[in-house]
Amino acid sequence: MIIILKPNKLSYDLPKFFRPIVLLNMLGKLIKKVIGERIQFHIASNDFIHPSQLGGLKFKSTTDAGVILTHIIRSGWQKNLLTSTLVFDISQFFPSLNYHLLTKIIQKAGLNICVIDFFNNYLINRKTNYLWNNFSSHIFDINVSIGQGLALSPILLALYLSLFLYILEKYLKNLQIPISIISFVDDGLFISQDKSLKISNARLFCSYNIMSILLKKFGLIVEHSKTEIFHFSRA
Repeated sequence: MIIILKPNKLSYDLPKFFRPIVLLNMLGKLIKKVIGERIQFHIASNDFIHPSQLGGLKFKSTTDAGVILTHIIRSGWQKNLLTSTLVFDISQFFPSLNYHLLTKIIQKAGLNICVIDFFNNYLINRKTNYLWNNFSSHIFDINVSIGQGLALSPILLALYLSLFLYILEKYLKNLQIPISIISFVDDGLFISQDKSLKISNARLFCSYNIMSILLKKFGLIVEHSKTEIFHFSRA
């Protein structure tokens, strides 16, 4: 596909060698934003995203996470329950993603085959070379990473973690560990409520170990130095 853009006043004000780069970057960002919006609409209508995921999604922000946590804590106090939370952070989340697994998840989400083919070509098996006058470099791999802050990053990361959260939730349910989960991009929060602090800590400890083992199977690692526990008591 060839796209011809008529130069405007802005492009003439820039040096000649900058003009096509600026125009292509603007067009590329617009296209990726449109794709991200449409994918989010599709998977939201199919309830594919795990309900505990809040970051990077429409109408789900940090404020929503705070409201949910506040509600859980106060409702627990009314039942004379202590609320304990364990906060964890996934180390090097963006560069550690398995793109082959991500394309499989996109396919599982029920997206059109054209969209699946686009991401297969966009994320993996990419090659390029450089041309300078008569010189041509050798062809080398240049797989595209999902960088933080890009237009497609929020929805793709939500898709990647959604599978992990559903599996983790099933593990905890089978082990009869009553833990609530809140996920915000590459951060997570376990919530346990009980009258006994010892029981709450035991539940959080087991959940944390299960989560760490499961994340390794997804090619991800918990940054243990950032793990914190908070206890919310009326006292």
